Amino acid sequence: MLEVIQTYWLYFLVGQYPNGPLGGLVLTVLLASSALVLALPLGIAFGLARLSPWRWLRWPVTGLVYAVRGVPLLMVVFWAYFFLPSVTGVKTDQFSTMLIALVVFDAAYLAEIVRAGVQGLPRGQAEASRALGLSYARTMRLVLLPQALRSMLPSLVNQFVSTIKETSLGYIIGLAEVSFITTQINTQVFTRPAEVYGVLGMTYFLMCFGLSRAAYWLERRLARRSVSSTTNNKASREVSA
Repeated sequence: MLEVIQTYWLYFLVGQYPNGPLGGLVLTVLLASSALVLALPLGIAFGLARLSPWRWLRWPVTGLVYAVRGVPLLMVVFWAYFFLPSVTGVKTDQFSTMLIALVVFDAAYLAEIVRAGVQGLPRGQAEASRALGLSYARTMRLVLLPQALRSMLPSLVNQFVSTIKETSLGYIIGLAEVSFITTQINTQVFTRPAEVYGVLGMTYFLMCFGLSRAAYWLERRLARRSVSSTTNNKASREVSA
């Protein structure tokens, strides 16, 4: 395994770059990060639309979220790769195709995370905001959404973990992400598939396990902060009384 790493580590890391297109592990991380950054505002918009009091907005978005969550990501990739060019007349490259598919797919799941985060807040906060004269939009933007986003941080990290693993489906359309590069390395080595794919598995494990531990740490820290804030508020009320 060490010999494989020493020989192909640069190809595994960046693909053919700088003599060709960027690939490998760097492309995987870049694709996953870009997808999550672009999907987050879309997911927030979808999540707020799911909570909207207006049925003309809530029902279509709910249908879209259910439709995307009800099909495999591979189907979304095929739609982006074959269906969009036939409709728009524009042929996208593999990176753009996979990015579009991941953004749509992640936005649907982030919408449910946002919806659950907002609905998990105490109901009295929304009622108090409306009693103070804030509109529905300002209540969401100034009161509920900032609190929900803080509590959603562990879920966002977990979604990033899922997105990193989902980038491996780019192999189907010829995207030179890390699993595609690993397969090319295996065709060159040929007699050592266990070592080659062992390196790939270890790479995915280290990335995903590290991010999962980060999500756990965030969750524990937010829980301690919440308990500390509750204790301080209770102490302040007792002193004032």
